[in-house]
Amino acid sequence: MYKRAILLILSHKSNSMLLENTFVHHVHFWLKDKADKQLLIEGLKTLLPIEHIRQIHIGIPADTYREVVDRSYDVSLLLLFDSPAAQDAYQIDPTHVLFAENYAKPLCSKVVVADSINI
Repeated sequence: MYKRAILLILSHKSNSMLLENTFVHHVHFWLKDKADKQLLIEGLKTLLPIEHIRQIHIGIPADTYREVVDRSYDVSLLLLFDSPAAQDAYQIDPTHVLFAENYAKPLCSKVVVADSINI
């Protein structure tokens, strides 16, 4: 009985950790000039009020050094949305458009986006 209770708890935990109804938009930015990192981060923070975003993470490469880890980017943006439609609305939100025009395009030499949905 004790083992079964532990299995039920572990099963519940793993199911509750699984994101559902989530559209993930992960963007990596490579700067033309490394000195502009703080400026780009400030620009990314202008996205915070956009109502379509469920959660946002702005980051820089972690100190992880494994062969499979790409640390070549300068800044990353991870956004969670409730649906593909919410992500579509974000793309045309005036705040996002201004960010792209005023920060991403002039400051970045490369931008790579990976979008994913639940399986």
